Amino acid sequence: MSFVFDPAKPVSLPVAGTDKQFPVRRIYCIGKNYAEHVREMGGDVERSEPVFFTKAAETIVHTGTEIPFPPHTENLHYEVELVVAMGPHGVFGYGVGIDLTRRDIQATAKQTGGPWDRAKSFSKSAPCSKITPADKVDLSNAHIVLRKNGDIVQSSSLDKMIWSVSEIIERLAADMDLQAGDLIFTGTPEGVGPVIPGDELSGGVEGLEPIRVRIT
Repeated sequence: MSFVFDPAKPVSLPVAGTDKQFPVRRIYCIGKNYAEHVREMGGDVERSEPVFFTKAAETIVHTGTEIPFPPHTENLHYEVELVVAMGPHGVFGYGVGIDLTRRDIQATAKQTGGPWDRAKSFSKSAPCSKITPADKVDLSNAHIVLRKNGDIVQSSSLDKMIWSVSEIIERLAADMDLQAGDLIFTGTPEGVGPVIPGDELSGGVEGLEPIRVRIT
């Protein structure tokens, strides 16, 4: 097979404890999955249908990356999330992600009934840690945290998710083309807020590799 120009380099994430890479196919994200975050965003905390959106696989960046402040926004927000990495036979492993959001663009989209793509799926908007294989970690009592410049700004426990990992997977598998290589950003707890050039973000979930990036 020949191409009219060279195809893009495959997107991948390192697998913790190995020299192998996890090939990223798609990124699915769930919104409003922690009650306190729903409240802080002015939403109804009543359990309802999950809200899904996507990011392009090419928005992935690795830990240690310097991320230029994106254009066309004056209100860039962080959202730390547990990331589920799907394999050929179910969950392959887990990571820690930061869903960077151009909040002002998202607000305009909500007001006009438009899509969230420009607010969510822009260049380098999906920092993600190494993937830890599922059989190497127990997340049943794990906490999730985000630090900005060393100060804790988000802190919660994974058991506070409205929709559990298994429920999210079940719904996506029934409704979308969920396959090996797909990542699922499972929602963020309360405490989301703005970042500016010079800020360093560090996210973690107990038992998983951390994610650290700097906004420039």
